[in-house]
Amino acid sequence: MAILLISITLLHIFTLAILFIATMGKSGWVVSNTERSDLWYYCKLNNETETWFCVSLKETEWLQAVQVLMILSAVFCSVSFLVFLGQLFIMSKGGLFYLTGVCQAFAGLTTFTAILIYTLHSKEILQHYNVLGSGHFSYCYILAWVCVPLLIWSGLMYVYLRKRK
Repeated sequence: MAILLISITLLHIFTLAILFIATMGKSGWVVSNTERSDLWYYCKLNNETETWFCVSLKETEWLQAVQVLMILSAVFCSVSFLVFLGQLFIMSKGGLFYLTGVCQAFAGLTTFTAILIYTLHSKEILQHYNVLGSGHFSYCYILAWVCVPLLIWSGLMYVYLRKRK
């Protein structure tokens, strides 16, 4: 039981870390080594000074939806971890971790929705920057996709997890 508890806790911390990296990372769309965009900024490297010049992305409804959903997902995942720790010490023997599982599953669903919107509407999100023709999705985008099944799977595991002595 202790090994299961430790592995579930480590999985939760791992998915939370991946989710924060995917949300706050500096690379969601890469054009070249000198241009990139994330959920918050469009950055271009100045070759003379070797510094990045970043400007905020133009606010669109789709971009705001993705930003809000990714932040909401991180909040759900964080709350889920705190609720799990609380339930671990307060809940009586034989209790189920329903609330933790539901919060974790919501985190997975909101992440999935955000990534789906970003995938389907990347043209509208990055329309002000002529970067779509030659660019590609980067590691933050891939990490977010990896995070979705981990969050949903761990949420399902929490629903079936029963507190033992």
